[in-house]
Amino acid sequence: MDKREIEGILKRNGVLLEGHFLLTSGRHSDKYMQCANIFCTPLVAKVLCAELAAKWADVPIDVVVGPAVGAVIMSYEMARQLDVRDFFAERVDGEMRLKRFALKGGENVLVVEDVTTTGGSVREVMEVVRAAGGNVVGVGAIVDRTAGEIDFGVPFKAVYSTKVESYEAAECPLCKEGKIPLVSPGRAGKRQA
Repeated sequence: MDKREIEGILKRNGVLLEGHFLLTSGRHSDKYMQCANIFCTPLVAKVLCAELAAKWADVPIDVVVGPAVGAVIMSYEMARQLDVRDFFAERVDGEMRLKRFALKGGENVLVVEDVTTTGGSVREVMEVVRAAGGNVVGVGAIVDRTAGEIDFGVPFKAVYSTKVESYEAAECPLCKEGKIPLVSPGRAGKRQA
């Protein structure tokens, strides 16, 4: 699929939203990525994960690992597509761990995440995998919000890559226009006063 087709899937399924959004950081943006909506429809998850799995077809992978909660379904679907084992890392006392799973020393691991912005969770999972004796062979994402600028020190491949601009509230061009109401998708899309 080309970028336009993928963007169409994301828009039709409520993943790529356009409007005037208050981000968790307090910044404003004209776009919002609601990546959890990818996994509300199994066929959409299957199609997008198949696109990502195809990018890793020539890389030897033994296990796919994603951070809980956001990438649990994705890591399962990626493992299914690649016909390998599936693990997830989860927070225990504030620290990312492979609480329920054990890697065999030297296994090749693909770390996955539904959306990358700063890469914090991915880096934590990479550390956990390495500490458990795994070999991180790459990172995969459905959506890369950095337009390829993020660097994990291993190959990184995404299905959809774009730069999502954001602004301080005082500098927001949408606020200055005053035509589009500010909403916070992280709070069920409620309008802000």
